[in-house]
Amino acid sequence: MGSIDPAIASVLDTHPLQDYSDEEELLDSLDDDPAFESFREQRLQQLHQEFNDAKYLRNREHGSCTEIKEEKALMDIVNTGAELCVVHFFKPDFHRCGIMNGHLEKLAPLHLETRFLRINVENAPFLVTKLKVQVLPCVIAFNKGVSVDRIIGFEGLGYSEDTFSTKDLERRLVQSGSLIREKVKEGHEIGSMQRNSKRSDNRGRGSKADDDDDDWD
Repeated sequence: MGSIDPAIASVLDTHPLQDYSDEEELLDSLDDDPAFESFREQRLQQLHQEFNDAKYLRNREHGSCTEIKEEKALMDIVNTGAELCVVHFFKPDFHRCGIMNGHLEKLAPLHLETRFLRINVENAPFLVTKLKVQVLPCVIAFNKGVSVDRIIGFEGLGYSEDTFSTKDLERRLVQSGSLIREKVKEGHEIGSMQRNSKRSDNRGRGSKADDDDDDWD
């Protein structure tokens, strides 16, 4: 799923492939779409190819943020299984890791070209040492097995250290080449409200979760 005609991209953004069980259902939904009337045969062929590519990738477990239990299996996927990978190193009891995972779960079905993975740091001692993972959450993006971006905590996301949206994360990953293009619509973002609500709950219990989650080793 590489270079794509802008007209096709526009249609796919308004008619996400994951919402349709087969190609015929997608084409039926486009009958009343004005943009569809301008399609040339070449664009129809590309739409057909995009649908087939999406089906193939979903069958290879693209489209969700999959938890990998063993670090060797993770290395196999990153090095030979998928060209583009986004890996979230997490601990299940860390509040900020839960927030990050929520954003990644939203992005995964929109960006089938990229494999989204997560692994508990307790199950990856070798990788944690080799990649020098010291602060959680830690998201590392790979292209053909080579690290191209690293997000430490919530650093470099949003307008402040503690507030960012799915759109902010997507934009960062697009800039590094880990995602092909932006697909999250402005105003359809998650994170800030949900995160602030959870922070209030934690503070109401006298917790310092947001201060303490980062350092773990």
